[in-house]
Amino acid sequence: MALWGGRFTGQTSDLFKQFNDSLPVDYRMAEQDIVGSISWSRALLSVNVLSKQEQQDLEKALTDLLAQVQAEPAMVLLDDAEDIHSWVEIKLIEAVGDLGKKLHTGRSRNDQVATDLKLWCRQQGEDLKSLLANLIEELVKLAEREQDTVLPGYTHLQRAQPVTFAHWCLAYVEMFERDVQRLNNALALMNTSPLGCGALAGTAYAIDREALAQDLGFDRATRNSLDSVSDRDHVLELLSVASISSVHLSRMAEDIIFYNSGEAGFLEMSDDVTSGSSLMPQKKNPDAMELIRGKCGRVVGSLTGMMVTMKALPLAYNKDMQEDKEGLFDTVDTWTICLQMAVLCIQGIKVNKERTYQAAQQGYSNATELADYLVAKGIPFREAHHIVGVAVVAAIAEGKPLEDLPIAKLKEFSEQIDDDVYQHLTIEACLEKRVALGGTSKDRVKEAIASKQK
Repeated sequence: MALWGGRFTGQTSDLFKQFNDSLPVDYRMAEQDIVGSISWSRALLSVNVLSKQEQQDLEKALTDLLAQVQAEPAMVLLDDAEDIHSWVEIKLIEAVGDLGKKLHTGRSRNDQVATDLKLWCRQQGEDLKSLLANLIEELVKLAEREQDTVLPGYTHLQRAQPVTFAHWCLAYVEMFERDVQRLNNALALMNTSPLGCGALAGTAYAIDREALAQDLGFDRATRNSLDSVSDRDHVLELLSVASISSVHLSRMAEDIIFYNSGEAGFLEMSDDVTSGSSLMPQKKNPDAMELIRGKCGRVVGSLTGMMVTMKALPLAYNKDMQEDKEGLFDTVDTWTICLQMAVLCIQGIKVNKERTYQAAQQGYSNATELADYLVAKGIPFREAHHIVGVAVVAAIAEGKPLEDLPIAKLKEFSEQIDDDVYQHLTIEACLEKRVALGGTSKDRVKEAIASKQK
């Protein structure tokens, strides 16, 4: 049964109904629609549209329906209603008769769907914050376990300077903590209630929209009815946070995929998140991390799609906005499973400390230390940089690391180099000099881990 048939004398085509109906997607907002309807019934009671008994009967019927939906969410899909709002109203009329037809007084599906979607986004946002917290916790645990493990740091995927594995873990902790902050900001901005704005011009009934907003758990009511029914910033913002967080997940996945490779051999992923080859029996593929890396594209694609959908819509509501949910729901599902899989992957990582240390010794990652040593001897850094570059070329030609070159050879590059240079070229010396805030010295890393455990 359509909620708008009085204006029409002809029948809609089956193809149009299939094209137009959104129940197969928006059924996921059944709980939010029912909760919003309960609050709306209370608002109608406050302006004497409903009697106390009528409101109580409606609220009981809606509460019963909510319990049914919570017990069996898929039950909604057994119906052929146009959308979730129609489904709830139809079920309500079946339960209480004509009284159910009074509930939509002063309300539009335009302010109804905007309210439902904000309620849904708010709930999902809280769940996602918990998932991000779980991932952060696992990374901090891994950092604590591997705080003495040396790891080659990279720029341009070339060995640059040594760091610790813990420092690598904490870099991603910083990223995911920013994601939590962004999620908090998005949740704060969306915590305003559109209910009571009607189709576009506001409701004709003297509803106390601030009280209605409080009843639904919002901070306040929205301020402009035109904006309220056509605003999808909350969708864009949640998609944006998801996209940025997915980029972080994808970067972490790429690092782990490389570290797990035979070429690096820095770590091994556990059997429960890897798979084999149907042809090559020796293979152990990092599929979980590759899928996380790949799914990032879907999330970013949903953000792009929604931005393009909204970019030229005139005020107020347009049916284009029905496209807001499919990409959003898929994004939240994808972000959720990626965060869960990332936790599982991090929990099972085994680090090859010997291999990471050996790799950190290679690639002349202590070249900067030699330059800093020369600066301490009074040589300007730019000149010291050139001297060390020449020394590295010579070391490469001899197939030796800098610290294995004899002092006589080093003095060929600068007379300022003395026997004390070797104590500055060890991996440990390279690490311990990074004592400034945010550095990779053991004390700084230990402090960073402790600060994340509070």
